[in-house]
Amino acid sequence: MAEKKVSSLPAKLINGGVAGLVGVTCVFPIDLAKTRLQNQQGVQVYKGMMDCLAKTVRSEGYFGCYRGAAVNLTLVTPEKAIKLAANDVFRQKLTKDGHLPLWGEVLAGCGAGTCQVVVTTPMEMLKIQLQDAGRLTAQRPVPSPAQAVAPGPAQSSVAPQPARPSPAPRASATGITVELLKTRGLGGLYRGAGATLMRDVPFSMIYFPLFANLNALGREKVGDVQARAPFWQSFMAGCGAGSVAAVAVTPLDVIKTRLQTLQKGDGEDSYKGIVDCTRRIMTREGPSAFLKGAACRALVIAPLFGIAQGVYFLGVGETVLGFLG
Repeated sequence: MAEKKVSSLPAKLINGGVAGLVGVTCVFPIDLAKTRLQNQQGVQVYKGMMDCLAKTVRSEGYFGCYRGAAVNLTLVTPEKAIKLAANDVFRQKLTKDGHLPLWGEVLAGCGAGTCQVVVTTPMEMLKIQLQDAGRLTAQRPVPSPAQAVAPGPAQSSVAPQPARPSPAPRASATGITVELLKTRGLGGLYRGAGATLMRDVPFSMIYFPLFANLNALGREKVGDVQARAPFWQSFMAGCGAGSVAAVAVTPLDVIKTRLQTLQKGDGEDSYKGIVDCTRRIMTREGPSAFLKGAACRALVIAPLFGIAQGVYFLGVGETVLGFLG
């Protein structure tokens, strides 16, 4: 599919980066709810997305919904830039005589998903630890007043105040990174890379061809040049394609999230790899566990990619380069 103008690679990178920043800022709280819901195994701290967000705001404040956002906002620029730009580059390379067959669209998506993993894996590894910290804190039992009273012969006549659990030290992305590098080396940041690849490659193979075809609906073509889609069409095409692809790969996202979560709650499983994780989830929680967070994931990905594609097609990168040039 040819556009009216082929953007330069720097413009594609700027467009992808700006799109990622805008999208992540809008949907991050829902992504946090998705991570916490997917990690629940035994104790059900949250009943659903709204319950998770309400309890998070009550216990951690409004900005608790943005735990891990700094990591995402820092790394989403190169991640989205690589993903969107790589897809465009592969599409251009595979286009012959102004025509890109369906297999070429799928292959371009596969290439884009593979390229992004180099940034996506450490980004999500750090983000998940920060997002899930609040769930683990909420899961800890609160000591009863009787447990809080120190044993001894002299008891106060004043009724003891309910003890509050001492807050766990707040984790930071820098602290987690340093600890992983010390204990596990660079490979620690790439834990779950195989599962990330298994999720992102099929996602991109579904998303990009579906988006391209939805984005082309109703647009006239003169020769090999097709009219540029309006903003609303790019936005809606991104939302539609994103939600379909997100739900389709949710089981792989659940496996990836479980593998990348370092701290486990009481009675929660640890996993040796993709096969072990799949087997344990199926045996202990049933097939429905593979769809945990599916609604949240669709609500994250749909507007994220709708905004991303809308901003991308606005040509912010071309405008910036025009000013600099």
